[in-house]
Amino acid sequence: MNTLVAVAIAPCGTGDEFAPYVAEIVKIIRESGLPNRTNSMFTEIEGEWDDVMATIKKATAYLTDQGIRAEVVMKVDIRPGYSHMMDHKTQVVEEILHKK
Repeated sequence: MNTLVAVAIAPCGTGDEFAPYVAEIVKIIRESGLPNRTNSMFTEIEGEWDDVMATIKKATAYLTDQGIRAEVVMKVDIRPGYSHMMDHKTQVVEEILHKK
């Protein structure tokens, strides 16, 4: 079942600078081989439910395995029968904007 997830995984109690931790988390997500895209707030990941959730679990474990409290925020879109939603959704909006 194709799943599109916007996820933010962040450490808690490590100070003000999250970038080194987030970089490692994004690296784990990218190494999964699943389609993904990172912006300033979230990383989107698309794929089969089990594969996406396993990737999020592994990325979160990067923190928790070090004894670091992890905060995970997710928004999940499960749409049976569809794929390439990560790109398609934004393409549709851009097409509408260019028509006006």
